Amino acid sequence: MEIDPKRMTIGFVGTGAITDAVVTGLSKTEFRDTSIVVSPRSESVAARLAAANRNVSIASGNQDVLDRSDLVFLAVRPQIAEEVVRALQFRPNHHVISFVAATPLDGLQAWIDQPVRLSQAIPLPFVADLQGATAIHPPDEVSNAVFSVLGAAVQVESKREFDLLATASSLMGTYFGILDATSSWLESQGLPKASGDAYLRQLFSGLAHAARSRPLTSFDELVGEHSTKGGLNEQVLEDFRKFRGTAALEKALGRVLARIRPADSKLS
Repeated sequence: MEIDPKRMTIGFVGTGAITDAVVTGLSKTEFRDTSIVVSPRSESVAARLAAANRNVSIASGNQDVLDRSDLVFLAVRPQIAEEVVRALQFRPNHHVISFVAATPLDGLQAWIDQPVRLSQAIPLPFVADLQGATAIHPPDEVSNAVFSVLGAAVQVESKREFDLLATASSLMGTYFGILDATSSWLESQGLPKASGDAYLRQLFSGLAHAARSRPLTSFDELVGEHSTKGGLNEQVLEDFRKFRGTAALEKALGRVLARIRPADSKLS
């Protein structure tokens, strides 16, 4: 029988930035009338979500979230995850999706100690604007149904593949770091900061749209289409590679993967 998550009561154990983003995003979709229960921590986030959405209520505590929910999102910090999860009593028919970083499913399953249906996902903050790119492991119809409406959901079969997508998500700060460095350089050359920032925001937004609107076009093909032979774009890319920018990026990604999977530390 097909499972419709919109007919489930959705509960969030942990009410931080990611819960805030997911609930905010869901409120803009066909899930806007789905019953959602959030834990009282953080109190300010929970109160704001409940005030902004008539379908959101605040539980008296984490166990109350579970008692009232069919689909449970675990959105707590990894440092306290075991303590929080072991203290809860799950039902065998709970459907559980974990946002807890660097915590394997078999460990979570042992802490839950019930034959729940369990998967993990990595929602990013821009799910709030329905622009998410959410990795899911293992493939799960309920997780996919939720996160597909919040942007794009990418389901992978193996933990290794999931960890690689988690590694890729570590590029967010670097992306804005490139923008910041370019903005600073433009300003140092005499361009007013407001003008440079406005131009860069639109430039990179346009590039993102070019990639998103042509999903069958490889990134290498896009490089060629945006780099005239002998032109300025080709020159910058050649310098980036010549001065070992690509090597530095690969090194950084390897180091992140080694933190996620210590057995892969040889890649760093």
